[in-house]
Amino acid sequence: MKNMNTIAAVDIGSNAVRFLISNIEEDSDKKCRKVAFLRVPVRLGEDAFTTGTISPERRARLCEAMQSFDHLMKAFGVRAYRACATSAMRDAKNGEEVLAEIKEKSGIDVEIISGEKEAEIIYAAAQPFIASAGGGGEKNSLHVDVGGGSTEVVVYAEGRVAESHSFPLGTVRLLNKAVSSGEKDDFKAALREIGGKYSIQRIIASGGNINKAQKLLNKREGEPVSYIELKMLYDMLKKMTFEERIKNFKLNPYRADVIIPALKIFLTISKLCGAPNLIVPQVGLVDGIIAKLFAERRCA
Repeated sequence: MKNMNTIAAVDIGSNAVRFLISNIEEDSDKKCRKVAFLRVPVRLGEDAFTTGTISPERRARLCEAMQSFDHLMKAFGVRAYRACATSAMRDAKNGEEVLAEIKEKSGIDVEIISGEKEAEIIYAAAQPFIASAGGGGEKNSLHVDVGGGSTEVVVYAEGRVAESHSFPLGTVRLLNKAVSSGEKDDFKAALREIGGKYSIQRIIASGGNINKAQKLLNKREGEPVSYIELKMLYDMLKKMTFEERIKNFKLNPYRADVIIPALKIFLTISKLCGAPNLIVPQVGLVDGIIAKLFAERRCA
């Protein structure tokens, strides 16, 4: 039997909390395999982006989820983990207080990371696809991750990371009208500048909503999604009511509303940067955390 080294990642996002456990096979090439994944739609951003604090109700649900994750890590024999909180916790006035309660009740240490650090971690998961998918690493790429509270953008040009940005423009923020016209204008101006400065040939797209869009379009993992295909899907979904999206496309309630602003963001970026195709590797922050933990233990 192969010797296993088990690691875990937690992403406390603005829309959902995600938990991933992976095994590192301690053989000659040290492969990393996913063994468990959970998603809890707590939607912290609805509190943080409107009232500025995490409410007692959502705080209690978050602590319950984290206690469950602690039990699972013990059951799976997890040797190392990292837990990160993003946009909603960055904005919440009581963010540090909530993290202290999580520590007290579950024993899990959580760090609030910056938008730039978030982009860096997500890039660790997407990098293999940027380097190989759709024609090789010589292509200038834009890695875009759309979350509930922010959108992370990493420019990959001439075989290296040229620049990265974090914009306070996320699906939950947009649904709650918590994004100013100035922030939208700044976002568009930055993307136009990127499009003019680099010859972006493809977008590496990540996030739960683009993952779902890929499936709705019956695309295989790694198969390009065109701007035209995504626009047709967006227009179709936008015409429907919330209830119709759930019924006709079998969307979960926590997905049926946020998918509209998410697709709008991807379409806007694609248009402004002149990149007609998106590649969807089905990765996110938890995958990036695992990738970094894996790299650390591989070098140890």
